[in-house]
Amino acid sequence: VPQLTQLLSTAAEKVTSLGKDWHRPCLRCEKCNKTLTSGGHAEHDGKPYCNHPCYAALFGPKGGCLCRGRGGSEGAWGS
Repeated sequence: VPQLTQLLSTAAEKVTSLGKDWHRPCLRCEKCNKTLTSGGHAEHDGKPYCNHPCYAALFGPKGGCLCRGRGGSEGAWGS
């Protein structure tokens, strides 16, 4: 029975993301090491990143207002 318990526990901890299976605790942001959820993160070059702040800071638009395209103002900061 201990082997069955271990097998069930391992299956429950598996998540699929970026086209492969991960142990739930191993799916982490490449920059800050935060634990991520399947489908709740960004990807760059096949590596997972948390959406904010890491992916936005590393690969998002440089300068200007980060709220562009989300109903934010494009006033003096973005022009």
